[in-house]
Amino acid sequence: MIAEHSVIVARGMGVRRGGRWLLRPVTFGVPEGVVGLAGPPGAGKSTLLATFATLRRPNAGALHILGHDITNTAALRAARAGIGYLPARFCRAEHMTAGEFVEYAAYYKRTSASTARSTMRRLDVAEAAGTELALLPPDVRLRAGLAAACVHEPDVVLLDDPFGDLCAAAEPWPTGAAGPGRHALTAAMAELIPVLRSLAPTVMITADAPETLTGWCDRLLTLARGRLTEQPTHSAAARRGRTPADRRVLGAIAHDGTAA
Repeated sequence: MIAEHSVIVARGMGVRRGGRWLLRPVTFGVPEGVVGLAGPPGAGKSTLLATFATLRRPNAGALHILGHDITNTAALRAARAGIGYLPARFCRAEHMTAGEFVEYAAYYKRTSASTARSTMRRLDVAEAAGTELALLPPDVRLRAGLAAACVHEPDVVLLDDPFGDLCAAAEPWPTGAAGPGRHALTAAMAELIPVLRSLAPTVMITADAPETLTGWCDRLLTLARGRLTEQPTHSAAARRGRTPADRRVLGAIAHDGTAA
């Protein structure tokens, strides 16, 4: 079942790559809030997020973003105007400073340079404007990426593995409860999570491990072997904010990957 206020609506949508289903045809809707999408590497999270970002078309079924049918050219442009997308490993924009990166995004989204600078100040990254992305600490680099993705104040923000660099930076250190790497990662995420939740009415975030998203996302989906399954979030905020209609939207995703 799909609630009327769903901002992403898939009807019989399937996504293939390399001859296999990354997402078997399924009908579902994503309402407002923060939605986590977890799954092992290679499961298809990035491809699915790129599909939601309208960078590729579904191989089966229909997809509507913010009420727009992405198969229609005019509707596709309207949908893209309301989407903010940050791919994984975006720092490969070599030799670009944080300020240049955000201002380029503003130009592409037909927004002014002054708006880009204001967005950087809002996300507490203005002081890093003159530093190359590759030289920034992972958490500051992520803030610059968020500023670029949100410079046009989108209604939907899609973030592909935003914590990947943070986790990689912690790997050389002991990762036990008392390890400095774990403490640094936990502290950085504690600061970033409220920022992520405030970016847009709907925010979708991917991660390899469900544990990364558990406890603070409003909904949590896992993708494995082409099937979507909803998982408990253990988030008190999510439980308080979930209406009966919301529960039907994602609760309708059955364990076999089809909608009830």
